[in-house]
Amino acid sequence: QVQLVESGGGLVQAGGSLRLSCAASGTISSIHLMGWYRQAPGKQRELVARITTGGSTYYADSVKGRFTISRDNAKNTVYLQMNSLKPEDTAVYYCNIVSTANIYWGQGTQVTVSS
Repeated sequence: QVQLVESGGGLVQAGGSLRLSCAASGTISSIHLMGWYRQAPGKQRELVARITTGGSTYYADSVKGRFTISRDNAKNTVYLQMNSLKPEDTAVYYCNIVSTANIYWGQGTQVTVSS
């Protein structure tokens, strides 16, 4: 069973930066989408950013211009560069990979932005 391993979360002051990484523990064939979601306390999980195999990207309005998603197809790895972080970005961030056969989720990594 392929697992997604996330890293890079932590505590940062407002205005700071973090880079999240998500790597698959094995090979995933026929990947369509790779992305990041987040869930803040008391709120629903929301899509933050996603990227297609061809490199097309989507960002939530709340992170446009601050976050950048990228991927390494050969390594089945997806990254999220987060700049100009705000306290409202505080959440558990989850990696997501959608392939033809399955949908994979990471275990989540905590991002806390202090004011």
